[in-house]
Amino acid sequence: MDKYLIVVEKSDTGFSAYSPDVWGCIATGETLEETVENMRSALIFHFQDITSLPQPRGIDSYLDALRESEGEEFYLTHIGVGILT
Repeated sequence: MDKYLIVVEKSDTGFSAYSPDVWGCIATGETLEETVENMRSALIFHFQDITSLPQPRGIDSYLDALRESEGEEFYLTHIGVGILT
């Protein structure tokens, strides 16, 4: 099972999430927990339609996320995503 970094940011209505390793895949939710679970579902759905899964990039993703989100409140976590191929 691969683990993908996600960045969760606080918004006016809850939270939003994205993965620096998976462009175009985002999720939202009212709570932090709901947003993380919604992001897990979004990643699984996203991966079902592609033939080559992106490789998690490690520490570079953390550093990029920090630079891109400067001044904003955000959280970093990893989501395990198992895909049957």
